[in-house]
Amino acid sequence: MKLSELTPAPGSSKKPKRVGRGDGSGHGKTSCRGHKGQGARSGGGTRPGFEGGQMPLQRRLPKRGFHNPFRIEPAVVNLDQLEQFPAGSEVTPETMAERGLVHGTKRRVKVLGDGTLSKSLSIKAHGFSAKAKEKIEAAGGKVELIAVHA
Repeated sequence: MKLSELTPAPGSSKKPKRVGRGDGSGHGKTSCRGHKGQGARSGGGTRPGFEGGQMPLQRRLPKRGFHNPFRIEPAVVNLDQLEQFPAGSEVTPETMAERGLVHGTKRRVKVLGDGTLSKSLSIKAHGFSAKAKEKIEAAGGKVELIAVHA
């Protein structure tokens, strides 16, 4: 079976009822909108979260915490992903992007210590975890921090 051959089970899917197409359809005259009022008007209805004038739940609940709109989330690369580079090579965010480890060269890159590194690499990144730094230097590699300009 292929993804293109999938079909819904017989009787499980129905065509939507066409409203406003005559009284014989069962959805004629007011087209299921009732008589007059906000819901009967075109463009009528209430916005999401509106509770008829009662203070909405979203405003009743206490607010906590802080969201920093300027936070830049670093792209994370683990040591086992760096195994694909040849021994003695220089690994930069640009070379990582070429290999598809990070998306875009403008993002900050942080190297984490998950996995093992068996070859010596010269790695340039915006951040390193303590364990990653330890493992890279134990394998005979070099760690170089790229300065982050605010």
